[in-house]
Amino acid sequence: MADKVFSTKASAVGGREGHVKSDSGVIDLDLKMPDQNGIPDDATNPEQLFAAGYSACYDGALNLMAQKAKKDIESETTAEVSLNKDPEDNGFKVGVTLHVHIKGVSKEEAEELAHKAHDFCPYSKATRGNIDVDLNVSAG
Repeated sequence: MADKVFSTKASAVGGREGHVKSDSGVIDLDLKMPDQNGIPDDATNPEQLFAAGYSACYDGALNLMAQKAKKDIESETTAEVSLNKDPEDNGFKVGVTLHVHIKGVSKEEAEELAHKAHDFCPYSKATRGNIDVDLNVSAG
């Protein structure tokens, strides 16, 4: 295994209808399954937590790629995480669309930075070949 730079923990009790808490206590949330009305206002779910982590990690990678390219940008990344039916085993699988908006560069430069960030981002590396991840890049 590679040299560890950082490690953290979170624990879950009760699965998708339970509770999750990080070792620092900063994350201390009830979990609930979405229903026909969507996601309850008083709880979260694993997909929202994954979306938060992926969007933050990817946006950090994007800004690092821009810095290395000497580009002054402003960016916003929204990870849209879907829980999809998996026809192979009648179970479920996760899919992600990264909506990336970059100000300060052309559309072509934004696309290039977005793909470099996708190659570099640890979450993108972890998901590569395991789940479908689409990039939706805009500039302006």
